[in-house]
Amino acid sequence: MDPSELREKFKRFRILIIGRANAGKTTILQRVCKTRENPEIYNSAGEKIDSTVLMASRERGVHDIENEMVFRNNPGFIFHDSRGFEAGGQPEFDKVQAFIASRSKEKRLKDRIHVIWYCIPMDEDGRSFTEAEVKFFSQCDTGSIPVIVLFTKFDALYDDEFAGLISRGVSRKDAKALVPQHAKEAFANGPQLKLLYNRKGNHRPPRCHICLPGKWTNSRAA
Repeated sequence: MDPSELREKFKRFRILIIGRANAGKTTILQRVCKTRENPEIYNSAGEKIDSTVLMASRERGVHDIENEMVFRNNPGFIFHDSRGFEAGGQPEFDKVQAFIASRSKEKRLKDRIHVIWYCIPMDEDGRSFTEAEVKFFSQCDTGSIPVIVLFTKFDALYDDEFAGLISRGVSRKDAKALVPQHAKEAFANGPQLKLLYNRKGNHRPPRCHICLPGKWTNSRAA
């Protein structure tokens, strides 16, 4: 479907974003909405939540997945955050699964979740899937809602590829240019994607995945 047709059909696009606390979720949302501001938060009744009240709730470990995050400069997107899901506990899993199930049954199209973004960071601590991630892809029934995995901080994989290219006699300048593609090719044959798209073990494999590098600064490649 053409983007203009999608905009006509979905006046507001509703997204559930899931991922660890360090996955760069806020940064992704800001980039998508082309802003550096923090989103405004609204409860399920459409009432704006004061930031001090919200902060106090977070400090107590209280979070409502029904709350809507909206950026003022781009109100066409509504985001729901699964904050706390990364803990991997059954209560957190049940809460997310119930939210997905209830939203998929909404009569009005605008109230449904249109897509799920699952963010997995690829820095040193994130290269192995957590219990929560394995449980989501092996047990969570997302129905017809497409799931897109966003591998964030993908440039954390560049150092190893850069070192490998240098060891094979490639110049630093050429190695820096080649590294992104080499990292993607190595990742494509790695254990993460094999586990992710394993239809025997996964209840609902993702629709696709996207590798999102940050700013790669490496003094050796300068």
